[in-house]
Amino acid sequence: MGQESHAFVPISAASAEAPAPAPAASGRLFTSGLVAAWYASNIGVLLLNKFLLSTYGFRYPVFLTACHMSACALLSYAAAAASSRLAAPPRSRGQLARVAVLGAVFCASVVAGNVSLRYLPVSFNQAVGATTPFFTAVLAYAVAARREACATYAALIPVVAGVVIATGGEPSFHLFGFIMCISATAARALKTVLQGILLSSEEEKFNSMDLLRYMAPAAVILLIPATLIMERDVLSMVVVLAREDPSFIWILLCNSSLAYFVNLTNFLVTKHTSPLTLQVLGNAKGAVAVVVSILIFRNPVTFMGMLGYGITVAGVVLYGEAKKRSK
Repeated sequence: MGQESHAFVPISAASAEAPAPAPAASGRLFTSGLVAAWYASNIGVLLLNKFLLSTYGFRYPVFLTACHMSACALLSYAAAAASSRLAAPPRSRGQLARVAVLGAVFCASVVAGNVSLRYLPVSFNQAVGATTPFFTAVLAYAVAARREACATYAALIPVVAGVVIATGGEPSFHLFGFIMCISATAARALKTVLQGILLSSEEEKFNSMDLLRYMAPAAVILLIPATLIMERDVLSMVVVLAREDPSFIWILLCNSSLAYFVNLTNFLVTKHTSPLTLQVLGNAKGAVAVVVSILIFRNPVTFMGMLGYGITVAGVVLYGEAKKRSK
C-alpha cells in the first residue's frame, strides 16, 4: 500500500540540495495510526465485552459471539465488494471443509474467552492469555510432531511459572472462569497449529482477512443453533434492554463492529511492520489493556498478581527470541 506525497516544494537552491523527507515521515505517521487503531480496537472490544457480560449484566456470551461473527462476515463481504481485489474462493469442497473446521475452533475460542470475562477481571484474563505460546508449542508437538529447540522449550518455563504466581495472587480468582480462559487460550493456539496443517500448500493459503471472510459465516451457522439451545431467552432480553436503555443497541453494534476492526487492523499492522516490531507491540498491548482495565473497572490487584504477569510477559519475549535464533 504505497504512500504518495503531494507536499508543495518551493523552487530554490536549498530545496534542490536537501529534498524534504516527506514520504518517510508520511509512512511513519501512517504506521503509527495503524498501531493506534489496532490498540484501540483490541482494547475497546475487550473492555466492552467485560462491561456487557459483567458490569452491565448481559449474561449471554454465546449470543454476543454470534453478533461478533455476524459483523465480521457482513463487513468482510462489504469490504471485498468495495475492493478492486476480490478474494479467491475455496478451490474444492475439501478446502471449504478445512476452513469450516478452523471456523469452529475460532468460534470456540471466542465463546470461551467471552464466558471467562463474566467471572474474571481483564487483568487476569490477559495474564492467562499471554500463555498462548506455551499451548502452541505443546499442540504443535502433539498434533503435528513439530519439535522446537531446547532453548525454546526452556523459555516457556517462565511463561507458565508467571501464570501460576499470578493465579495464587489473584483476589478475584474464579475456577470456572479460569478453566474457560485456559480453554480459550488453548483453542487459539490450536487454530494456529491447524491452520498451518490444513492450509499448508501455497495454492490453499489465504491471507488473514480472506480467511476471516470464509470462517465467520461458518461460525455464525454454528452459533445460531447454539444460542437458541443454550440461551433461549436472549432475544426477549435484548428487546427488554433495548426498550429500557436505547443505548444498549448502540453498544452492541459498536462492540460487534470493533470485533471486525480488530482483525482488519491486525492484518494491516502485520503487513506494515516487521515480525520483531509486531511481537514487541503485541506484548505492550497486553500491558496497556491491563492498566486501562484496572483504571476503569477498579478491580483489586496484588503485587504477586502483577509480578506473575510480568514474569509471563518476560517469558513470552524470551520465547520469541529463542524461536528467532533457532531458525
